[in-house]
Amino acid sequence: MKRAVVLGGSIAGLYAARVLSDHADDVVILEADDLGEDGTGRGAPHRQQLHALLSMGHAHLERWFPGITGELVAGGARWGTGPEVQFYVDGVRKAPVPDLRMLGASRPFLESRVRRRVTALPNVRVVQGRAEDLRFSAGRVCGVRYSTAEETSPQAGRTDELDADLVVDAMGRSSRLGTWLLRGGWDHAPLDRMRIDLGYATAVFRRGDELPTTVVAHASPGPASGYQPTLSEPGALVAVEDNRWMVVLAGYTDHRPGRDPAEFLARMRRCVSPLHEVADRCALLGDVRTFPFQESRRRDFTRLRRFPGGLVAVGDSVASVNPIYGQGLTLAALQASCLSAYLRAGSPPHDPAWEYFRRAAVVVDAAWQVSATADLAQPHVQGPYPRGYRLTRWAGDKIAAASVLDSGVNQAFMDVVHMRRHPKSLTHPRVLARTARVLATAR
Repeated sequence: MKRAVVLGGSIAGLYAARVLSDHADDVVILEADDLGEDGTGRGAPHRQQLHALLSMGHAHLERWFPGITGELVAGGARWGTGPEVQFYVDGVRKAPVPDLRMLGASRPFLESRVRRRVTALPNVRVVQGRAEDLRFSAGRVCGVRYSTAEETSPQAGRTDELDADLVVDAMGRSSRLGTWLLRGGWDHAPLDRMRIDLGYATAVFRRGDELPTTVVAHASPGPASGYQPTLSEPGALVAVEDNRWMVVLAGYTDHRPGRDPAEFLARMRRCVSPLHEVADRCALLGDVRTFPFQESRRRDFTRLRRFPGGLVAVGDSVASVNPIYGQGLTLAALQASCLSAYLRAGSPPHDPAWEYFRRAAVVVDAAWQVSATADLAQPHVQGPYPRGYRLTRWAGDKIAAASVLDSGVNQAFMDVVHMRRHPKSLTHPRVLARTARVLATAR
């Protein structure tokens, strides 16, 4: 492959560029924003929110960037293992899972280190510009039209083109791929939507020695509260670089958190003890930052009958699910691995990438099932209901209750949460039998 073009330079695009560097002579990342050294960007306020890297996401991060965990920790990130990673349901701490590991780092910190690794590759380069359209020829995408995005540039307003053997859409939720496909005479992928009316807010605190054995603490409502955030305050804190805590609070409809620091601290004090402790003992740094999330979305490319060759999509361009479950960064990593498997199988880049989309659909469907099953417990969320919802919801309720009491049950539950196993593993007879024994003994 001579050239691959990745549209978008955030984490999904960087993963895709890393994969493509093994297969293309020239990899171009086309990015409209000047993301800067710290990776914050001007057009992506969600980067300042707390992001989680699940266990499976970390495994693939280390796969594509060997040694990066040590580099991140040396730069100030925290590496939490065993009891340093705490999960609570309905205010009660869940049974410990000894092999659970999570990295404590802000997204800009993590993304900037990944970007350094990717852009240091000899066949990867970044072009600052805004993708305007795709070029089609003989049933495939053969290039990209783009304009210079920086208004102060002497080249501002100029339109140029990049030839490509493969184009990757990593433009996120605002992707215009569907419009471009229709303009080129193709159908756009069917879009599934689930309106959830979520709002979340992140604040940063100075970190001292108040919680020396805590790296991650995550609290969520569960079956005892009917999954209602008004009865069991959801939130999370993570120890990150520069001796800081990042704290996120979330809620639906009228319970969405606002920017008022006093209200934010009051909600932290209604949450589990680690968040209460930070609210009482740590200084708030800067403003409370809010972000709305109206709906989960996924585009199912496998339902199309025809699709141009030379084109794939990754990240939020494919699926963007409820962020409070922390699946976004891990989905990007898993989709990159799907792309790698597709290319390593010898698939010609000019052909329609059906096998890639089938592989990616497996991980997207798993993430959608986890988030949708939990979201549908909220009375204002009306569907659509995924296949097997009743059984999955019933099993999930029982397992969530038993996970507080038994490490083995919690291990099975956390394997699904951290995307190490498919949600259907929770309905395995062995898991259900152990859950039943734990709950019977508790009664």
